Amino acid sequence: MDAAAIERLERDAVAGVGPREVVEIAGWLAPLEDGTIGRAKSAVPLRHDLGPDAIGEVEAAYRSRGLPPAFRVADLPELAPVHAELSARGYQPCDATIFKIGDVTGLAAVSEACGRILSQPDDAWTAVFQGDGFDPADGAYRMEALGRANTAYGASGEGEATHAVGVVSFGEACAGVHGMRTAPAHRGKGHAAAVLAALGRAAEARGLGRVALQVLEANETARRLYRRAGFTPAWRYHYWRKP
Repeated sequence: MDAAAIERLERDAVAGVGPREVVEIAGWLAPLEDGTIGRAKSAVPLRHDLGPDAIGEVEAAYRSRGLPPAFRVADLPELAPVHAELSARGYQPCDATIFKIGDVTGLAAVSEACGRILSQPDDAWTAVFQGDGFDPADGAYRMEALGRANTAYGASGEGEATHAVGVVSFGEACAGVHGMRTAPAHRGKGHAAAVLAALGRAAEARGLGRVALQVLEANETARRLYRRAGFTPAWRYHYWRKP
């Protein structure tokens, strides 16, 4: 993947989670937000050959707004000087995450079930997203943040019921999948795949050909679903935070 493609992916990944403020500092894209979405509050290098020189300036941007500095950096040899500088400043890597990319057409074909697309979350959608098995405060924040982005909402379930939900963001070059959640009592029934297919069709309708998502490395259940949907790893990254 060339440098321009990497930059487009990272810009769309940040825009898709709706941070209130974003600044660019010497090759870093820094979303300045407080909340529970890691990508909305962690600076990311727009190139994979970026050096560590501007890390102090990025830290100052967060601190000037009363926010704890944090970074999201790919685990690549080219970025080893950045890893070393962050470590020297007291940051530690955590939450290993896989950045995956896929084809919108393949995503739309992952299920023949009829998922639904909503322009806004309704009560049934919200009940799943903030329901049993999930942190309601985290869910409320994520709904607010995703609502600030250019998004649509997917839902699926038995009959007219909603048992699984998700969000698709529409970027300049790439769609993004976010917020995939299935009610615990209805897992393993294909509802999440139906939501993904609906999100893929929504992205197709917007003329987007590529789709991306980010999933915790430890979440093997979700990773299996995303492999079925045609997603492949682009790179792994860690968040770097101070303990």
